[in-house]
Amino acid sequence: MTWLITGGAGYIGSHVVDYFFSKKESIIVMDNLLSGSRLNIEGKCTFIKGDISNNSILQEIFINHEIEGVVNLAALKSVSESALIPEEYRRINSIAAANLINESVKHGVDIFVQSSTAAVYGNLDSGIAREDSELAPISVYGKTKVEAEIALSTQVSQKKIKGISLRYFNVVGAKSEPLKDTSKANLFPIVMEAISKKQAPQIFGDDYPTPDGTCIRDYVHVQDIARAHFLAADALRKRQIATHLNLGTGQGYSVREIMTRILTHHGSSLEPIVQPRREGDPAKLVAEIELAGAELGYKPEFGLDEMVASTFF
Repeated sequence: MTWLITGGAGYIGSHVVDYFFSKKESIIVMDNLLSGSRLNIEGKCTFIKGDISNNSILQEIFINHEIEGVVNLAALKSVSESALIPEEYRRINSIAAANLINESVKHGVDIFVQSSTAAVYGNLDSGIAREDSELAPISVYGKTKVEAEIALSTQVSQKKIKGISLRYFNVVGAKSEPLKDTSKANLFPIVMEAISKKQAPQIFGDDYPTPDGTCIRDYVHVQDIARAHFLAADALRKRQIATHLNLGTGQGYSVREIMTRILTHHGSSLEPIVQPRREGDPAKLVAEIELAGAELGYKPEFGLDEMVASTFF
């Protein structure tokens, strides 16, 4: 039996592929390579270049291969970009994802693991996200991920497939430099780029109701995320588990704390510059991860120091 991992050549996807490969699973990766690289997964899988919106390629895969489960990591993922091209985000993250789920059901696939995000929660008054917290996304990106979750949970509730949506918090680090995050859209690589250019990193707002005035987030190592995908897939082989799980560490760090750790680690004397707040940034968003622990035996293995040390530019 084989796993179809869509978006498997990207940053998170390549780590998921690496972990499944380490467990001796048979893998097919489908990726359009817009942000991924075949070098990340060389020798670990069968590769098919394509987009999840291409139904003919999907059907060819399902007809010609015995697919046990699908792990869907194919998505557009920039909050700011989603405001500029909302229809494209809906086309890929919502419509194409729903179609992939439907095709999986149609062809008798047993398991579907959907990549989701903490952005589905929006601004929570408590700053602590539980799986049963209200979903009130404030970005197009977050809204499209809610729609994909609904598409999957609908099929699961009708017992047509076993499935789960994994809500990532802020994914950082890398197993090795070749598998690094190249998006430059997240705090860790942004600070690393600033250091490389000897430019002061920017803090957007220092007047939030937090101890140092900067936003607090939950950061989780990409290798913990990859392992959680396998734990979820393996658990679903036996039974349906919770349909939504948070993947974080349960520990929050402020933007200033993160910048200080990274700058200190690299011996940089740069001082962050404070800029005005960005619209829509919650003061605090940290995962409650007890349910993932109960359902999967998930426990983060990597701490902040390891996240910083494994962030490459």
